[in-house]
Amino acid sequence: MVTKTSIKKKKKETPLMRQYSSIKAKYPSAVLLFRVGDFYETFGKDAIKASKILGITLTKRSNGSSNEELAGFPHHALDTYLPKLVRAGERVAICDQLEDSKATKGIVKRGVTELVTPGVAYNDKVLDHKSNNFLACVHFSSKSIGVSFLDISTGEFLMSEGNSEYIGKLLQSFTPNEVVFQKQCQRKFIEFFGDKFYTFTLEDWVFTSEFSQEKLLKHFDVNSLKGFGVDDLEAGVIAAGAALHYLAETHHHQVKHIANLHRIEEEHHVWMDRFTIRNLELYASSEENAVTLLKVIDKTISPMGARLLRRWLALPLKDIEQIKKRQDIVKYLIDTPDFYELVTYQIKQISDIERLVSKVATGKIHPREVIFLKNSLQAIIP
Repeated sequence: MVTKTSIKKKKKETPLMRQYSSIKAKYPSAVLLFRVGDFYETFGKDAIKASKILGITLTKRSNGSSNEELAGFPHHALDTYLPKLVRAGERVAICDQLEDSKATKGIVKRGVTELVTPGVAYNDKVLDHKSNNFLACVHFSSKSIGVSFLDISTGEFLMSEGNSEYIGKLLQSFTPNEVVFQKQCQRKFIEFFGDKFYTFTLEDWVFTSEFSQEKLLKHFDVNSLKGFGVDDLEAGVIAAGAALHYLAETHHHQVKHIANLHRIEEEHHVWMDRFTIRNLELYASSEENAVTLLKVIDKTISPMGARLLRRWLALPLKDIEQIKKRQDIVKYLIDTPDFYELVTYQIKQISDIERLVSKVATGKIHPREVIFLKNSLQAIIP
């Protein structure tokens, strides 16, 4: 209900705060970093939250007839403070000035240029270089459950579908940093998969076959999904399409580096339930300072190798021929030490190409990283 008091109060709000309020209303669940000159400022509840997480000073500013909480930090320190917010489980909307303040009379035009979430991030200080930063999208249909896993920092995109037990095993194996599903299925998700995941819900209309098909066909610029071998997985396709929609919703539009969609074949891998994974202490342990299996066997010398090893541990092979191929490669490296030394040397010259290429595609690469990419490409030339 709009009262005379609220109208009066709104009239006293400064033009800057009116602009802030209109933008904040579009991102109510996110911490809004509002660029004001050389600072990113937070206000109200966001400021209270940011001051606690970041350890920055909480002050108050006069906003018309009221005093509102305020906390901020220099804009050049974004890479220092943003990771802390995301690791604390916060969605962060970065609102920048969209025009030169010197050439503008009145209030500078501002807008959100990126929405960073636990499952959608490029920042190196947010990411763990030894593991993927997967966004999972789950779709509950009447016949089965579809799931997709997307790492925007590397361009990897996988999907599958099955019953709740199978999807639960996938979620446990891939350990996504964020899981998105339809709003009406919150109780069902917790019932099937528990409440340990960071989750976010989307409107139910996003999870429709027609919408997802159109989203995927347009993104990959194809007429059919048959080439990806996923056209028969309706629930999985819906989950994959919803994941792409979520990227657009979080202002990630330059995603051409996501160039393929891979099907996870249930029959190709040994599937372990969450109790087995926990008891074997494959990646984590309930005991403090415990040594997991991954820590014991991870002797990789590149971020890409570390992520691949983690994937292999999550998806053990069942095909004896494929297992033998891996063993043959290991044997060859052991039997030919000169070749092993050469390969090791070359790998050490290679930076994280997967994430560097993704930064090129999204226009987020820094000059120094361009040099790293050049050196890496030179190192892989025969």
